[in-house]
Formats: sequence, structure tokens, C-alpha cells
Amino acid sequence: MVVRKTVEKIDFRGVGIKCPVEQYICRVCGTKAGTAEQTDTIQKTIANIYRRAVNLLTGEEIVEKRKRLSLTQEGLAKRMNVGIASIKRWEGGTIQSKSMDHALRIALGGQNVGDSCTGNRAFSIPRIKLVVKEFESVLGKHILKKNDKMLFAAKYLWYADMVAHRETGESMTGATYAALPYGPQLNNYKDLIEDIIKVNETKAETLTPEEKRIITRIALKFPEERMVYDAAHKEKIWKKQPNGAIIPYTDSTELTGI
Repeated sequence: MVVRKTVEKIDFRGVGIKCPVEQYICRVCGTKAGTAEQTDTIQKTIANIYRRAVNLLTGEEIVEKRKRLSLTQEGLAKRMNVGIASIKRWEGGTIQSKSMDHALRIALGGQNVGDSCTGNRAFSIPRIKLVVKEFESVLGKHILKKNDKMLFAAKYLWYADMVAHRETGESMTGATYAALPYGPQLNNYKDLIEDIIKVNETKAETLTPEEKRIITRIALKFPEERMVYDAAHKEKIWKKQPNGAIIPYTDSTELTGI
């Protein structure tokens, strides 16, 4: 086999792109193969070409803009109110959502991402797990499932964070939520699910009596998962946002479901 550089036409996430590829090709049968390093390079190249095509910052652009501000990955994470793991993934080739790209541009423009995105609380994955566990305790069933993309758990979380912000001035988890076709969802949830499942919730700040009361109210209002799903879809603060946009906590006063 010989190493050849070619340009492959690829349909990636519904976008047709042309990707330069370096791989081994058999001179006799034309079979293509690549090393682990070549495969990793191809995947990063595809991700970056796609990001340029849909107007998202590439990994290289994020690194360049971050260093121009003399920010470490940790510094950028704090400015955005996200975990450092997200910054590492985006710089390494993982594709960010449109709403997180918007937040990145704000942070890389020299500003902190406002509290309207996090509800006046620092983002905490252990706290997300703790809130979910409290819901499970009241509901008497598991709502955090590895392969369901948090379709229902995220709705309970969203209501908990929004109601807490409306009534106490502070969210419970500091999570940012995006308006997606299946309703309000944890922003960047694909990167968070595994971390949420694995994290030790006992390391989180203990829930206050008021927070527990809010969770209980929501659980009693929506004892079945489909009920919280349907209620979230009726909320105007989700409906009025374009697909992928962040749902600001400042809209929490407009909740109607609870």
C-alpha cells in the first residue's frame, strides 16, 4: 500500500463538504486504510470544515482567540461558566452547539457570559446530579438514563432551575439551557451526560429546604415523565426562542406550567 493524498466528498450532518485526506491505498484493489493518527486527523479536519461551513468557531480559532486574550483553558471556562472539559473538547475537535458558539464568541470578545445564562450561580455538574437524585426520590423512579439523551430528566431540571430563579433569584445548578426541537434541553448536553452519570453528587452543595420544596412541587405537578415533557413544550419562553438559542433565566417570570 502507498500513502496518497486525496479529496473526499462527504455528507456530514446534512452538509456536503470536501475533505483533504491522507491515507494508505492498495495499488492493486484500491482498498483504503489509515493509521489511528491519520483517522484522528481526518476526524478533526472534517469537524473544522463543517464548523466553517455552518459559521461555528473552529478549534484553531478558539485557541488563537483565547491566547490573544492571554487566557488559559481554565480562564476561558470560568468566563463562560462551563467546565474546563468542554473547552478542551471544543479545541480538540468536538463540535459545539450554536448557543455555546454564541457564548464562546462573547467570552472571546472579552466579556463574561452573563448571569442570564446561568441564573446567578456557578455551573455545577455534581449539583445537577444531586437535583436529579432528589427528583428520583420524590417520583419513586429513575429519570437519569444513559441512552435517552436526558429527554425527560432535562425538563425536570429546567423547571427546577427556572422556578428557583423566579422565586429565590438563583438557579439550582447554574446550567445553561437551549431551545431545541424536543423542548428545553441542557446546553451542550451530549458532552455532559457521561459526566453527570459518573459524578459523585455528594460533593455538591447541599440542597436548601426551599430548593427541596420546589423540587417536590414540580414532581407532584408532573408525576409522569410525559407530563413534564408536554408542559415544557407549552411554555412560551421556549417557543419564542429560535432553534439553538439560549433560554435566559430572566424569562423565568413568564413560566406558566408551575
